[in-house]
Amino acid sequence: MNTLVDYDSQFGNTEHIAQAIAGTLRSFGQAQAVRVDPAHSVSFQGVDLLIQGCPTQGFRPTPAIQSFLGNVSYQSLSGLAVACFDTRFRGRLWKSSAAPRMARQLRTMGVEPIVPPESFFVKTMKKEGPLLAGEVERAATWAKMLFNKVEALRPAMQR
Repeated sequence: MNTLVDYDSQFGNTEHIAQAIAGTLRSFGQAQAVRVDPAHSVSFQGVDLLIQGCPTQGFRPTPAIQSFLGNVSYQSLSGLAVACFDTRFRGRLWKSSAAPRMARQLRTMGVEPIVPPESFFVKTMKKEGPLLAGEVERAATWAKMLFNKVEALRPAMQR
């Protein structure tokens, strides 16, 4: 399986999660974590699984991820398994985060994520985090679940 983890990170927390996901998925094939850069296009040639991730800022994705999703075409994502994650503070009043918005934007393009959006949590509401204990391990577990989901869907995706 060939995986691309396309992420944005402001203080390193999302990058840490993206690297953990890619590192876990390397056990099952090629996997790379690449920071999104709106100035450069991304090739999805040979990619089986695209994972989008970013920190939650103002209850939404970062401008770089929003730009990426606004400029990518349905045709380039067609046939790919897609999943989304974010990093955020866990609070009682927290109503929304970046990953569900990314998933919604993908759905409006006709691309259905293979799993519900996932959030990984930082310790404090301060922008720099750090990640809560166990979140990197939870990201690795999530990555393994994604691999199993893609493998189960593979016959349907090849039609």
